[in-house]
Amino acid sequence: MDIPSQMLVFVKAVELGSLSAAARLSGQTPSAVSKQIGHLEDHVGHRLLHRTRNGVSLTDEGRDFYEKCSDMAEKFYEAEEHISNISSGPKGALRIASSVAFGKSQLIAALPEFLDLFPEVTISLELTDRHVDLEEENFDVAITFAEQITNPNFISRKIMDNERILCASPDYLERHGTPQNFDDLANFNCLRTSNVVGRNAWKAEIDGTMHTVDAAGNFEGNSAHAVYVAALAGLGIARLSTYLVVDKIASGELVRLFPTYTQKHADVAAIYADKRNLAPNIRVFLDFLVAKFHSP
Repeated sequence: MDIPSQMLVFVKAVELGSLSAAARLSGQTPSAVSKQIGHLEDHVGHRLLHRTRNGVSLTDEGRDFYEKCSDMAEKFYEAEEHISNISSGPKGALRIASSVAFGKSQLIAALPEFLDLFPEVTISLELTDRHVDLEEENFDVAITFAEQITNPNFISRKIMDNERILCASPDYLERHGTPQNFDDLANFNCLRTSNVVGRNAWKAEIDGTMHTVDAAGNFEGNSAHAVYVAALAGLGIARLSTYLVVDKIASGELVRLFPTYTQKHADVAAIYADKRNLAPNIRVFLDFLVAKFHSP
């Protein structure tokens, strides 16, 4: 047995007043406990305990040593209790960053179910489309598009299949007409996203030819959700995630343009720091997201 373990046995023997009591508590024989304390005394070069028929008492050297060992033992048992509480189930604060559109349209609506399953978890949520540094900003999980993940030190899990499509409100199309081909989009008011590099270059491969239109118009929003609301209001043509607009297309509030056009590789993913021992509240949250949103 190593020295820290012998120190813990020594503290227990002092606190209980006998080697036999320390042996019963630790599930060992009195002779085994006595042997461990003997090895500890050999290691420090001092006799630590007086052994009598009635139990044990500290020597002068043992008294000083016990004070140091008891501090160590207290910290050990506090740490042991803490890890035991963690192991008993997910609990504690969970700090999440999510893209604005996904957070408003999908995540917040799912949180009551998650918190019912794990009532000892608390959630702090920030909705943002800016780049998030998990470690610098102390986020546990960030939800973003898989295409935006650039840090190789983070782990990602896909939580939702997603594509982007072009759409506009019936009112806008009635007032301005409908583009007849992809290149014709240059003649229409296209709604831009202001803070994501490359998001405003709309590309499509048609009949083996790549077409690219630089989305331009009189409106840009700092989140996909802002662009989505602008499209509903009739401001112009938008390229938006299917999870965001599918219900509005079904209801007729938005009209899908170029039904064969789809921008792929826009899956939604959750990222987290590369940690060997992932906290239970993070693990169950990731599992919940995958089970809730992933479709075959």
